[in-house]
Order: sequence, then C-alpha cells, then structure tokens
Amino acid sequence: MKVLIFGATGVVGQGVLRECLLDPDIQLIQTVGRSTSGVPHSKLRELIHQDLFNYTGIESELHGFEACFFCLGVSSSGMSEANYERLTYTLTMAAAETLSRLNPEMTFIYVSGAGTDSSEKGGAMWARVKGRTENALLRLPFKAAYMFRPGAIQAMHGERSKTTAYRLAYTLIGPLIPLVRWLFPASVLTTEEIGRAMIQVAKHGASKKLLESADIRACALASHLQ
Repeated sequence: MKVLIFGATGVVGQGVLRECLLDPDIQLIQTVGRSTSGVPHSKLRELIHQDLFNYTGIESELHGFEACFFCLGVSSSGMSEANYERLTYTLTMAAAETLSRLNPEMTFIYVSGAGTDSSEKGGAMWARVKGRTENALLRLPFKAAYMFRPGAIQAMHGERSKTTAYRLAYTLIGPLIPLVRWLFPASVLTTEEIGRAMIQVAKHGASKKLLESADIRACALASHLQ
C-alpha cells in the first residue's frame, strides 16, 4: 500500500508516520508539508510544498496512492471564525478535492475532534467549522472517507508539537494523562493507537464513517488480530 500523510510534523502526524514505517504492508509513505519530518527511512519520501491551498504544480506527484492520512490542524484559540475556517475547511478541501480527482480509489482519513458538530449549527465555532469540513469530505468521490474524532491524546514515542502553546500544555498536563487514561480509558487515545487504527481502516474499512475515541481504539485493537 502507498500512503500520503499531511501534517507529519505534528503530534498526531508523527505517531501516524511511525506506525506506517513499521507496517510491512505499506511500501511507500509520502509526506506533504512545508517542512521535513527529519525521519530518515527507505520507505519515506518527503514532498516539500509551501502553498497548501494550491497543488496545481505538483499534481503529478500525488497520483497512485491508496490512502491519505490528513493530520493537519490548528487550534481555534484566539482566531476569528473566518480565519479558522480558512485554515481548517479551505485548506483541507484544497487537498482533498485534488486527491479525490487524482485518486478516486483512495481512502481518505481526516483527524477531526471529539465534540465536532455535524449539524454545523451549534454554539461552538470550532465544532461548526470541523462539522462543515467533515460533511464536505464525506461528499467527495473517494472510495471511502472516515472522520477520526479523538479526544485527549497521549504521545507515546517522543512526539512533540511545533506549537509553543501546545508544548507548554503537554508539559503541564502530560504527567496526568496516563492517570486520566486509567480512570477514563475511553477518553484518551495514544498516538500509537491512532496510527494503527488509521492503517487498519485504510486496509479493511470501518462500520461507520464518524469514529469516536472508543471506535478508534477498537480499530487499533483489531489491527493486532489481522
């Protein structure tokens, strides 16, 4: 299997990339982003592309992939709705619309978030925008599209955010996450589980299009049984 990863330098993306490199059924991983992941590996090819709103000049390098793991995302903190929509909905759809045209047999998996508002009418701005993004992705002519909605995420193998605020938050609350996971196992996913679940769904599909934390964990567990 050949896969694309967007956002491979983020916390989730780093974990997904690690699991893809470990999976023997994945022959090629191509990352797409503004910077390199810094991970040397014979299966990894990195496509540096600065304009993530336009792929016209690199379409020839986006053909022939069976899965895309879209892990790009920004915090809505301090943002206007218009700006957050541009960096969430518009940016995601620019890539997804291009990929659905070039790879109609692709499975597209999008990292959304717990509490996303599928009605697009709720009071939380970020949840409305995420809901609009999910709904638009599900209408595209991919072979299949799945929305992952993790809640709290535990980094397992040294994954670090490039965003200072996120790094500070992880430093402050990171030691508590294992305890929260022990007390409320359905509320916390590891980066390893998210990566394994994505690969499992790309290979075998899932029974639903919107996967909450418990569904994601079930897919990760199923990957051990294949």
